[in-house]
Amino acid sequence: MNTAFKHLSVLLPESIEALSINPDGIYLDATFGRGGHSQAILEQLSAKGRLIALDRDPAAIESAQRFSHDNRFHIEHVAFSEIFETCEKLGIAGQLDGVLMDLGVSSPQLDDAERGFSFMRNGPLDMRMDTTRGVSAAEWLAYADEDDICQVIKEFGEEKFGRRIAHAIVNSRDEHPIKTTAELAELIDKAVPVKDKYKHPATRSFQGIRIYINSELEEIRQGLKGALASLGQSGRLAVISFHSLEDRLVKRFMREQSRGMHVPARMPIREEEIQASKAMRLIGKAIKPSKSELDENVRARSSVLRVAEKL
Repeated sequence: MNTAFKHLSVLLPESIEALSINPDGIYLDATFGRGGHSQAILEQLSAKGRLIALDRDPAAIESAQRFSHDNRFHIEHVAFSEIFETCEKLGIAGQLDGVLMDLGVSSPQLDDAERGFSFMRNGPLDMRMDTTRGVSAAEWLAYADEDDICQVIKEFGEEKFGRRIAHAIVNSRDEHPIKTTAELAELIDKAVPVKDKYKHPATRSFQGIRIYINSELEEIRQGLKGALASLGQSGRLAVISFHSLEDRLVKRFMREQSRGMHVPARMPIREEEIQASKAMRLIGKAIKPSKSELDENVRARSSVLRVAEKL
């Protein structure tokens, strides 16, 4: 596996500051990637501190070998939906001082044509975060119903021409299987009747298919619940999102956990009970990249960081 692809960690100083790191604490980097955030957390920890990292990408696990000499560091090859189960296994459930989740696709994944995430580089149409399991995008597109393809592209890609694209995919695969990113991108380009001059016609469809193949939204739902359950009192949860579907889930989760129980009008519930039902408090407002970061890394332009603290 090639681990040499360049990666710039998004909102790095902001996310580390958001964790309010206790040098002797236990932290979890739920999306190791290429280790930029993990490196920054380790630099803040004392000899007593611990950092647990998770990632479902085998290339990320391989990249983590550079930390193998550091006995404060431990990595698990699992999806972040398994945060709580992993913490239970390690005997640290309910003890974490902070959890960092950097959602979406990393730059090395996008830049490696063999992974099939990007229409900008021709390669096998894979799109799996974990290449050791699951169905690739090419395999799914080979048998999925037109209605299912349409729903995925519309719902997860927010593509208004989902029906046209799905129809073109089904028609094309009967004559010629769609096996590469270039083939799919060209097919979508021809199917979309109105082009956005600021965005490639395949952008939304690739996003939608990728999200579906990796169950990304359900992963986020389960990961957020697991993070909350794994944090100790006053533990921080910092989440970086990259598109509206992700950010909407994160914003709603943190807001609901900070509001406590929903009480219908005129129900005889005391204010103390409502306050006691609150699981988190919001820390500040949503944070976006600085101009200097955007000048260095254009891929950070859609990122947003939200932070909450467990009560």
